[in-house]
Amino acid sequence: MKTAIAYPGMNASDRPMGPAPLSAAVLHEPMLFISGQVAIDPYSGDVVGGDIASQTRQVLKNVGALLSEADMTFDNVVRVTIYLTDLTTFSEMNATYSEFFNFPFPARATVGIQLNHPDLLVEMEVTAMR
Repeated sequence: MKTAIAYPGMNASDRPMGPAPLSAAVLHEPMLFISGQVAIDPYSGDVVGGDIASQTRQVLKNVGALLSEADMTFDNVVRVTIYLTDLTTFSEMNATYSEFFNFPFPARATVGIQLNHPDLLVEMEVTAMR
């Protein structure tokens, strides 16, 4: 059975990032699938940060909140897909990303893309497992 996971203090039916028909995360034991997270504060709706380091930090803060709601941590993450609007920011993003993960690191892919908001620089989708 799958269960929608929301940001702390929100209902699963809330759409803090817009009207898209998706859940912030879905728990299907033993796996948690976190939808693409961007550098938007889910409570205010504001874009956080104007550089790749601060945006990466906000993305992973959002991920961490969803992991916590599912009683998991970054140690449960097994796969991350990273979408960058500018691949020249890879090293700086990677340095910030490394603050959140320990060995053994999740499997990962990084892709260059264009996001639907011009101020957003990075998006990450995450899979975690108990």
